[in-house]
Amino acid sequence: MKNDIRAISFERELNTSQFQAVMHDQGPVLVIAGAGSGKTRTLVFRVARLVMDGVPPENILLLTFTRKAATTMLDRAARLGGSVCQRVQGGTFHGFCHRMLRQHAHLIGYPPGFTIMDQADSQDLIRLLAKQMGLVGKGKKYPSKAALCAMFSKAANSGAMIDEIIETYYPHMSEHVQSIGELFNAYKAYKAAHGLMDYDDLLLKWLRVLREFEHVRQHAGERFKYIMVDEYQDTNQAQAEIVRLMAGPDSNVMAVGDDSQSIYSFRGANFKNILDFPKMFPGTRIIKLEKNYRTTQPNLDCTNAIISNARQKFTKRLTAHRKGGKPPVVFAAMDENEQAAFVVQAIQKHLEDGVEPGEIAVLFRAAFHSYQVETLLNREGIPFIKRGGMRLVDAAHIKDMVCLLRLVINPLDRLSLDRVLLLIDRLGPKSAEKIFAEMTRAASPLEALSNIKSKAVWRSEVQKLGQLLTRLSEYSGELPGLLDELIAWYRPYVEEHYSDDYPKRMQEIAHLKAMAANYPDAMEFLADLALDPPEKDEEPERASKIVLSTIHSAKGLEWQVVFVISLSEGRFPSPMADNRPDEIEEERRLFYVASTRAKDHLYFCCPAFINVQGAGLMPARPCRFLAEIPEELMARRKGVAAAGRVDRHKEQFRKHKRRPEGQAHSAPVSGNGAFQPGDRVRHSIFGKGTVLQMLDKVRVKVMFDVAGEKTLRLDYTSLSAL
Repeated sequence: MKNDIRAISFERELNTSQFQAVMHDQGPVLVIAGAGSGKTRTLVFRVARLVMDGVPPENILLLTFTRKAATTMLDRAARLGGSVCQRVQGGTFHGFCHRMLRQHAHLIGYPPGFTIMDQADSQDLIRLLAKQMGLVGKGKKYPSKAALCAMFSKAANSGAMIDEIIETYYPHMSEHVQSIGELFNAYKAYKAAHGLMDYDDLLLKWLRVLREFEHVRQHAGERFKYIMVDEYQDTNQAQAEIVRLMAGPDSNVMAVGDDSQSIYSFRGANFKNILDFPKMFPGTRIIKLEKNYRTTQPNLDCTNAIISNARQKFTKRLTAHRKGGKPPVVFAAMDENEQAAFVVQAIQKHLEDGVEPGEIAVLFRAAFHSYQVETLLNREGIPFIKRGGMRLVDAAHIKDMVCLLRLVINPLDRLSLDRVLLLIDRLGPKSAEKIFAEMTRAASPLEALSNIKSKAVWRSEVQKLGQLLTRLSEYSGELPGLLDELIAWYRPYVEEHYSDDYPKRMQEIAHLKAMAANYPDAMEFLADLALDPPEKDEEPERASKIVLSTIHSAKGLEWQVVFVISLSEGRFPSPMADNRPDEIEEERRLFYVASTRAKDHLYFCCPAFINVQGAGLMPARPCRFLAEIPEELMARRKGVAAAGRVDRHKEQFRKHKRRPEGQAHSAPVSGNGAFQPGDRVRHSIFGKGTVLQMLDKVRVKVMFDVAGEKTLRLDYTSLSAL
């Protein structure tokens, strides 16, 4: 049967390169999978092939970057190789490390019941410690908790010292380098003392166990004889080292990825991991998947040209499986308003031609780049969604419920306790601190909470909370029943504080409870919420809406029609990447990712003038990466704007260049004033309006169409004539 499988099933279903990857048996292999080349199919077939060839599924480990990806792959493998494929160990790096640490964390001094902190928890703890250390407070200027959390994560992921991180990425905060270093050490010490781990710790603590305990390392190598890693280009330093240490003596590791799609360095991904894989695993076989099943050759000719100038890469050239196709369109817009008009008109044409709205996407480097497009879509009554909204677990009411559940497991979870206590009317941070201190001194923290002594009005509510948590700590029923008790306690707060939309919030809490029904216990449920949080309910009509998305959020997706907008210097590449060669290279890869999302129609839009914060309207050259594509590979279209608009833009820019530094950029403010009553103007925040009166040389009163009447100073604001 083994030969029949090879000759009839796999060879028929796969192209030559995919077949080579699927049939690879012993030793390390690196699969360079170009965009749309069947990467997932290759992994699915290899899992099925290994199982069908007699490898016990428990000996196979499939690591992905989302739990959904692992589940989908194993479901597909089960349809090929039988339900036994579902027993393959699959999941995210963080989820896998969490499972391993539940068994082995005691070796490095952590309790088996350690608490996982999500990003919001980490930020709150950092803020709490900064406050205790006297670093923040009234009148003190200090980095935000979000910035500090990002710094600490970069240091943890890269292995660099915190002062190196500040020098490289946050030089404007260098005056605080010593105190930030002390805060970082306090943060690490607090986590260790209270049995807390953040996302980065899950990787780093498991890596520490592997490094320090040979018997664990050896057992992992014996248990996971075949390791497969999806999206290897997105791994960080710790993840690559974990794979190396777990590979065992045979190094049966398959890494699948595309160096040209490495775009997540801001999350700690190390582009060099995929380039250095053959060095980490000597004897690596390299297989390239270069047959593209997504798009047509004219589009691929452009994308091949984009990435051909990359400084470091595995050279590959994608060829299309599909025939025909039209070259990508480059639209040279006069400004971002004309860009938006072109995009919306083209969308309307594709909709008239029968393209489903959900098959059309507008992609951009930063979220604010799409504002003009959003305005026009709304005006034309074309529904759209914008990717990157709030996750379900980031909503305040869901966070409250999660903290309540955490307290049932660990009543001394300081962050959760503070959040829950502050829900109680008239109970402030100082009182919460005293309650926590009382609980830590007591032999039974929940008993102390149930019998808290105070003359304050909140005493009885705190006691009721303590009694509830005490009762639930001994609860023996199923998890949804436990949540019912917590919901009953919390519901009055929701109804009082969210009176405008509490039914919607209670519905989302009910959704949380429904998810909990799939878990055997609260510990596993909370771990999954922290590691792989669900999004808010998908809208049923999602397929009937145009998609607006940042390029980072679009990776891995595809649409029939794709517009890549604001391809002008100052917009793309990000100005933050200037003078940083490695970051400019990542911006090139980001452009490549955007360009490879299109199945049929690909549009590039580059405005000649862009609005720059604090500078007004400024000329902008086409994006340097777009300029590198040979002219003959694209079809060019110019804007249909009146010539007067071109002249006006140029004249505005000339006035800007003549104006003394510090004056307004949108209009001169000398003489009798810049505007006359009745002039139509645009403000970068308030939109369009009509000038009512020039109050003096620098102050103007404007009635804005939406924002109403405003008085503005022309030496502090940007106001453009229409």
